[in-house]
Amino acid sequence: MSVLNSFSLAGKTALVTGCNKGIGFAMTQALAEAGANIIGVSSGGDFAAIESAVQSLGKSFTYYQVDLGDRNRLYELIQSIDNVQIDILVNNAGIIKRAPAVEHSDEYWDAVMAVNLDAQFILSKAIAKKMMEQGKGKIIFTCSLLSFQGGINVPGYTAAKSALAGLVKAFANEWASKGVNVNGIAPGYIETDNTKALREDAQRNQSILERIPAKRWGVPDDFKGPIVFLASPASDYMHGAMLLIDGGWMAR
Repeated sequence: MSVLNSFSLAGKTALVTGCNKGIGFAMTQALAEAGANIIGVSSGGDFAAIESAVQSLGKSFTYYQVDLGDRNRLYELIQSIDNVQIDILVNNAGIIKRAPAVEHSDEYWDAVMAVNLDAQFILSKAIAKKMMEQGKGKIIFTCSLLSFQGGINVPGYTAAKSALAGLVKAFANEWASKGVNVNGIAPGYIETDNTKALREDAQRNQSILERIPAKRWGVPDDFKGPIVFLASPASDYMHGAMLLIDGGWMAR
């Protein structure tokens, strides 16, 4: 196989959660550009833009509007796709609730854990079972710098993203020998809805930029290459790894 062909996803089907905005939108578009058909999942919002982007590339787009924090709806989704061969799973959907730890309510904690951790565990094991029957598959988690650091005023988010880093390794240990690659991508500070409040805080924005060697916030398109690499045969010998897409933040 040539180097360029090893990045092809022609004939593959990718399921992407949180597909219709930000990093998820860019990753979904990139997978379609590389040849994959798309199953998109999101709790809400408009699917029209991502559907148009995928279909303009000649790829199919099927979407499910599912509140991933609702376990019953999640199991309904799993049942709905039971007969579909999914080659690539991108666990990207996530939410963030900001409050100092002493004010971080049980409701905040439960909501973040349900979407950012519980749903990803449940969806991964269901799809991995089918992948193992196929003898191959790619599972990619969107983790975070807070898989390694503590953050400020986001204890639930930090706990969930730290746990995802553990799941990447735990799943890889069990499934690598069965042909399923499990890896993670850790975004740094990226221009998305989740970071809008930080970017609008002049003092916090400046302190963040001073720490980033690249001297800029990341943008969703920075994830196109990494997601295609991890979803393609080019990464077949990668298991339990974490790609940092952070402008050098963790190297500082």
